[in-house]
Amino acid sequence: MPELVETLIEDARWKALGLATLAEVAARNTLIHLTLTPDDFAISLIGCDDARIMTLNTDFREKPTATNVLSWPSQERGADVPGTRPEPPKSGPMPPEELGDIAIAYETCLAEAQAADTPISAHVTHLIVHSTLHLLGYDHISDADADLMEGLEVEILASMGQADPYM
Repeated sequence: MPELVETLIEDARWKALGLATLAEVAARNTLIHLTLTPDDFAISLIGCDDARIMTLNTDFREKPTATNVLSWPSQERGADVPGTRPEPPKSGPMPPEELGDIAIAYETCLAEAQAADTPISAHVTHLIVHSTLHLLGYDHISDADADLMEGLEVEILASMGQADPYM
């Protein structure tokens, strides 16, 4: 089975957590839930620290603060009508279509998991599902879009045996 998520570990704490495996499982389950074939796609992931993600957040969003996760879709896939599913990407066997890039910051994720009294692995899995949906054109700007995206996240996480992160 080809790798869906190419993971670059910049902070060794991610390797100890098993980020590459967590991301591969979360992204695969997200695509499968949406009836997409994971082997037809590729995602790049950077496991970094707060300092690096703050630089990325400043450079790309003009927000000079650390955040948990950032995503950069390879192309605009958003739906035209709020609350509706975006058009799925076209799949093809070779080469895999790039969905985009994700960066995730260790310290912020750990702090959020501790504040929510949830295992960091569960929180990270949720954030990878969330980010993969962003790469596929889902967002949470409008209430209707947020309801759709959060509902999908809950369904996908439940299919993986994880609790609803919004409860």
